[in-house]
Amino acid sequence: MSSMITTTAWVPRGFAAPFPTKYNFDEEEFERIANLAKLQLDDAKEDLEEAQEKEAKPGKKEDSAAKDDDASDIEIDDDLKEYDLEHYDDDDDQQGEGQSMGMFGNVKSLAYYESNKDDPYITLQDDAEDEDEDREDLQILATDNLLLAAKVEDELAHLEVYVYEDSADNLYVHHDIMLPAIPLCLEWLDIPVSKPGVEKDGVGNFVAIGTFDPDIEIWDLDTVDCMYPNAILGQGGNAEEDKKKKKKKKKANDEYHVDAVLALAANRKHRNLLASASADKTVKLWDLHTTKCAKSYSYHTDKVCSLAWHPAESTILLSGSYDRTAAIADMRAPGEQPMKVGVESDIENVKWDPHDPNFFYVSTERGIIYYFDARHASKDPAVSKTVWKLQAHDESVSSFDLNPVIPGFMATGSTDRTVKLWNIGAEGPSLVVSRDFDVGKVFSTSFGPDKEVAFRLAVAGSKGTVSIWDTSTNPGVRKAFGQRVPAKAEPGDGAVEDRLVAVEDDESSSSEEEEEEENGEEDDEDEDDDGARLSHDGDSMDED
Repeated sequence: MSSMITTTAWVPRGFAAPFPTKYNFDEEEFERIANLAKLQLDDAKEDLEEAQEKEAKPGKKEDSAAKDDDASDIEIDDDLKEYDLEHYDDDDDQQGEGQSMGMFGNVKSLAYYESNKDDPYITLQDDAEDEDEDREDLQILATDNLLLAAKVEDELAHLEVYVYEDSADNLYVHHDIMLPAIPLCLEWLDIPVSKPGVEKDGVGNFVAIGTFDPDIEIWDLDTVDCMYPNAILGQGGNAEEDKKKKKKKKKANDEYHVDAVLALAANRKHRNLLASASADKTVKLWDLHTTKCAKSYSYHTDKVCSLAWHPAESTILLSGSYDRTAAIADMRAPGEQPMKVGVESDIENVKWDPHDPNFFYVSTERGIIYYFDARHASKDPAVSKTVWKLQAHDESVSSFDLNPVIPGFMATGSTDRTVKLWNIGAEGPSLVVSRDFDVGKVFSTSFGPDKEVAFRLAVAGSKGTVSIWDTSTNPGVRKAFGQRVPAKAEPGDGAVEDRLVAVEDDESSSSEEEEEEENGEEDDEDEDDDGARLSHDGDSMDED
């Protein structure tokens, strides 16, 4: 694997700053980074001490002493004596006063200037025209959308921030953010987090990122080239605590996650609340004003992999777990057993119906989509009844999305490398179109968040590329949904060319995928899938 995109998230229009600012590393920022990094440095030091203790156990002392004697017998070349390599590993105080060799230890000693004009070593100053050009390159228009993509490339993890210009059919990377581990989930935030002097009711453009590490990082999307996140939710953000408390606990607790963060969900009505789900089997509720965990919930018995807040009842949270249940819990009652429904295999994703919040969807690793009525859920998941269930794909439904503007418009993506669009009517879903976008195994499918881009579908997967498809250019989509759309999202009349915008990666496909392509195992499909199977209350029917 050389490159893959694990998840994506849209940013609605109008939230990004017109001119994002460049990162300013001043005295205050240095202190902030030093405090946030202190816990990581202490942990690294403890790990080093433990390793040294193991190395010094009886039976190994003689070997190490013998190695030291052998090393002392080695003659140092005259040309190397001036570098004093014999004392290279001596303590810091022998190398010079005041120098620290830890992370960020020597950063503060570097001279830094807010502008090149203040740097005495730069004699060729940028003229006004160059500065205006740089500023223009960073500009984001009010008609642009941002698309966030969590990417792993050559064993390095980072977040790519794309700008999507719909009218110009243009998609490009604006800037990126380096991440500490493989990213698993993203959630866009419209509230400033950990910004001194910002009002609690302020509006911001931030992103929360969950990774294989138990901490949740929050970054400002309007600042380019940041060195460190604005806030860390979890043990990594508690640098002010005593060192004894900093020792990482592997057992689940009420303060922070101790395993990978698999899902995030921001509450759009109570904007300071962020829910997180983890492989440690817990769901946690964070207060973004304090960056502390407000409540922890343990009503699942296996990894919790998906979350969704109720569109109308803002305290109700839907969660899906590998324990094969989806829970409907009121976050105001942490001690109460939630209502649950059960499915036949591990859950991949859960979502509320945005156009009728009495219902919700569940996708599974066996390629099935379930449609439940929340009013019929009970505390015993074994008695669950579905409104309908659909065998959408032959492999895992790794992602799916419901169009927020157009009722009954669903997109599903699978590890079988296909994306399918569905028309959900009174009698259930029917297939509109199936397509292979050549993104590899599909890990993310998401509709545009605004009316103007309601028909745009972002698709990403194991090849490390993102494609945005204007689904309204497909005749089947126009026929199925042309009469359901609001004025600003109408697809128009007459035949149009297929619109697909993508940013290609030259070295994106894995060896496995390349081998499959050589064997002719990947074929584009742009027609109805006769194999779709739909069942209503236990009855099955074939879709032609």
